[in-house]
Amino acid sequence: MSPPPPPLGRGRKRAAQAFDAALDDAELVAARASLKQGRWTAVRALLAATGDDWDRRGHRVTVLAQEPAALAWARDWQLAEPESADAAVLLGGATVQRALKGKERPERAREACHTAAALAPADPMPWLGLLILECALGAEDDVVQLFDEVRHRYADHHHAHHLMVARLAERRAEAGQDPLHEVYDFANWAAEQAPADSPLAILPVVAHAERYRVLATAGREPADPVASGHWVGRRARQVMKAAFDWWLEWERDDHARRLVDLNFLAHAKYCEGRGAEAAALFHRIGEHATPAPWTYPDRDPHKAFRAARDSALGAV
Repeated sequence: MSPPPPPLGRGRKRAAQAFDAALDDAELVAARASLKQGRWTAVRALLAATGDDWDRRGHRVTVLAQEPAALAWARDWQLAEPESADAAVLLGGATVQRALKGKERPERAREACHTAAALAPADPMPWLGLLILECALGAEDDVVQLFDEVRHRYADHHHAHHLMVARLAERRAEAGQDPLHEVYDFANWAAEQAPADSPLAILPVVAHAERYRVLATAGREPADPVASGHWVGRRARQVMKAAFDWWLEWERDDHARRLVDLNFLAHAKYCEGRGAEAAALFHRIGEHATPAPWTYPDRDPHKAFRAARDSALGAV
């Protein structure tokens, strides 16, 4: 592996940039800036260059769709190029984001995504958009069906698996610390069926954090994840060790959403009390923190991330 970057600064400006959904995708950042200025041609070029790298395409479209002006510019793009599948996909994603904020009817978002799916039948992104929507608003049967639609097009879809883990973790909060809970079964199954170098190997760690979120929100775990002991049981330690060992052997610097995984793994290692291992992960994360899982169950994610990072880096 390449050596870690130098220790992080503590500046206020850097903290303000910590939760950029684009993560370290410089091309995405540039295209997003152009979109803000009304130049959708940069987005067209970006998505064309992304091709069928489905995880990267899903990441890029989802981030672009979160921009307040994305819907208007996607409509302009679609008027200029009515046969463009990329324009339709971005329009669908942007409509989903507005529906989640209560600024658009969910039916309109569903319609936009289905229109995009018809133009791009092999693309999992329209179905991912629908999955994002129904995870927030829909019934579980709809969520499962949409997850299957995504997997039919790309079996190892990273974002879709994370969404399913978060949704499954919410089942049976009253069961408490059940090591046989279905979210653990699902995460283990997904990790086992994925290729050896797939970042889905980290999914059991994600499941552990999502289940903590549910239990802590329900008052069945302490609000302080370190004090909860959720990461120090025998099963938890096995899961964390397997995930960390995978990272050491297979580190995927080329995966669009790898920093999401690194944040979950750093959080787990910090909560487990493995400061040196957490420090190695914090070095890799750099300034690219993600709100989840640092916000779990109801914490200030900036403060939680910085406190964990400072503690881990100060221990080595």
